[in-house]
Amino acid sequence: MFKKLSILLIVFSSTLSFSQENKISSSNENYDNYAFIEAQKMYLEIVNSGYESVELFQKLGDTYYFNNDYKNAHKWYSRLFEYNQDTISKEYYFRYIQSLKAVGDYAKANDLLAKYRKINGDDNYIKEYASDVNYLELIELQSYRFSIVNEAINTKSQDFGTAYYRGTNKVVFASAKDSASLVSRKHKWNERQFLDLYEADMDSLTGELSNVAKFGEGGDEKLNTKFHESNAVFTKDGQTVYYSSNNYFNKNFKKSSDDVNKLKIFRAQKTSDGWGNITELKINSDEFSTAHPALNVDESRLYFASDRPGSKVGLQGRVLSDIWYVDLNEEGELSEPVNVSSINTAGNELFPFISDKGDLYFSSTGHMGLGGLDIFVTPLNETYNEQEVTVTNIGKPVNGQYDDFSFIINDSTQMGYFSSNRPEGKGLDDIYRFIQNKPLLCNDIIQGVVTNEKTGLLMPDTQVNLLDSDNKVIESVVVGKGAAYKFNVNCSSDYSIRALKEGYAPAEANTTTPNTVATIDLPLQISKSIDDRIKDVKEGDDLNDILDINMIYFDFDKHNIRPDAELELQKVLRYMKAYPTVSIDIRSHTDSRAPDGYNIKLSDRRAKSTRAYLIMKGVSADRLTARGYGEFQLVNECSNGVECTEEEHQLNRRSEFIVTKR
Repeated sequence: MFKKLSILLIVFSSTLSFSQENKISSSNENYDNYAFIEAQKMYLEIVNSGYESVELFQKLGDTYYFNNDYKNAHKWYSRLFEYNQDTISKEYYFRYIQSLKAVGDYAKANDLLAKYRKINGDDNYIKEYASDVNYLELIELQSYRFSIVNEAINTKSQDFGTAYYRGTNKVVFASAKDSASLVSRKHKWNERQFLDLYEADMDSLTGELSNVAKFGEGGDEKLNTKFHESNAVFTKDGQTVYYSSNNYFNKNFKKSSDDVNKLKIFRAQKTSDGWGNITELKINSDEFSTAHPALNVDESRLYFASDRPGSKVGLQGRVLSDIWYVDLNEEGELSEPVNVSSINTAGNELFPFISDKGDLYFSSTGHMGLGGLDIFVTPLNETYNEQEVTVTNIGKPVNGQYDDFSFIINDSTQMGYFSSNRPEGKGLDDIYRFIQNKPLLCNDIIQGVVTNEKTGLLMPDTQVNLLDSDNKVIESVVVGKGAAYKFNVNCSSDYSIRALKEGYAPAEANTTTPNTVATIDLPLQISKSIDDRIKDVKEGDDLNDILDINMIYFDFDKHNIRPDAELELQKVLRYMKAYPTVSIDIRSHTDSRAPDGYNIKLSDRRAKSTRAYLIMKGVSADRLTARGYGEFQLVNECSNGVECTEEEHQLNRRSEFIVTKR
């Protein structure tokens, strides 16, 4: 596909057998010059001769991957990953994962992501995956909102990249049909014909395209050259067009310092006899690509895709294509480019389009998708705040296992077009028209695992209820062996999750879902109910644990009962009255401040003060013993000479209520 022409670069060194040196040298020369079809033939000859290596399978897979033949790329990357994976460059994890998705093996793709994370840690790509670990379910929630039709104008070659030709009932698109030439011009990268801009009539009711003709003819200047042109965008008055083209202007063909002809954006204006006044934008460079222009609603900003310096670094250790923008003034002058960092990833972000409602659509390999490029949408106003940005995969059938891109939509009619290289199409890339039957949904997932608060063990057969803001049960599940639950919920809503199990106290967690498609983890910990814990009490148990007594603290150097302590002692009092045969030993502890001997005496006074309180409230004295342990049973490291906060010291000033008789 056209986008791969000058954004992706490949660097390698040969390690194949000496006996194949001549073939390899020739193959590598073709590979270095992006003549992938010729390199592919030679590499296949080498493999069929019985030779294999990590590098050979990498490059053979690449010759298919960079021509979007993911099925065959998968074949050779699979052979590559039969080798020691520690020796494989991390960009090949990315490519293999993409090819696995292209053949529908999402389980293996996710397993490979987990292995990649273990080897390489949380880089930008893994962070994207980790934040959308349930991405397949989230995509499914958005799926089947569109009805799609393969356009009749598609050819066996490439047809893609539609744009509304403002002020007319036409669209403009790129095609390699080469209808104006008797000579078929091909690029050595993929032996495909060069692209020109074409226009087609658009049926106002159905959106069907017809009457295809070359675009931009007339006058002394022509938009179409003998190289690539594609991806146009028009101003609302239809008088100005921005479009992508190879670095070829005024019959001057230029290359970068590494001998690559890059992409640039040009601007042309409507004249009395066609299109003219063609100018190159100042944001272009011979050293990097600038392409895929898009205008915002009030035409004050021009968005585009570029691998210019400042773009995010990908898995290959070099910059890939990001979405950028420049401000436009009334004279059409451009500001310095700004990276839309909130949506850019370690993959490629390409083909921006902004709808009349202000939604930014773009294609990406970095956000979690179904394979190849997927189409995503985000409210444009959110892109200026990374904390608020919502990036949503628009789902099937627009997105699939191959490359899906160049999405445009008329918000009024809910009709539009996108492009795809899916194999069931007519050509290498096809234009599909669609109608959106349902609006984009904002659904979240709330999920979690139920465990025992005390032991941490899983608690299967627990009932988990989802409750709304009125405390009404919306949905209920009984968790299985893995003790996991999951609910699909609405965005921007209040929910409670409640766990219920016989013999255990209910556990509850509350959340407000964000205004974005997201997964919220809410683990639930349940513990035995007080009634059941009381029934199971035995000698040696601490009533603090049985009765959920909040820690009873004493002020520094004091032994009087604080009001908050008195509230907790009421629990002990009620228990002692309910179970008249039970006896307890009150154990008091101090912090490490003050001399050891003094602390023993202080803690003893505290224990006896607690015993006296319970006797005063009616508990028989012969059921209560009391003793102070000073600072000899600390719960933290705050021993003599250790500097600690007041809060840390207070943790050691506590009481225990140990059952000595049932």
